[in-house]
Amino acid sequence: MASGKPKKKNPRLASGRKRVRQDIKINAANTSLRSQYRTAVKNVEKAVVTGDKAKATELFAKMQAVVDTVADKGIFHKNKAARDKSRLSSKVKALAVAA
Repeated sequence: MASGKPKKKNPRLASGRKRVRQDIKINAANTSLRSQYRTAVKNVEKAVVTGDKAKATELFAKMQAVVDTVADKGIFHKNKAARDKSRLSSKVKALAVAA
């Protein structure tokens, strides 16, 4: 019996082979951007939890650029990006009010 997934067949047509090569590159680029997005959001959340207002505002500004880039490329939906920015913005503002 075969274990796991069945082996994927290679495309016969040249256009299909090119498509596979492109898909691999695009997948790697999207994975990298998705990772940057999550890291940027996580860094802001960590700064908010520690209570460092200056660091949180600085990281939030950088995070906005990354989030907008990822949303423009369609890796995450624009509404998800807006929701994340909104939630983190309110957390950073709450830090400023508390201090």
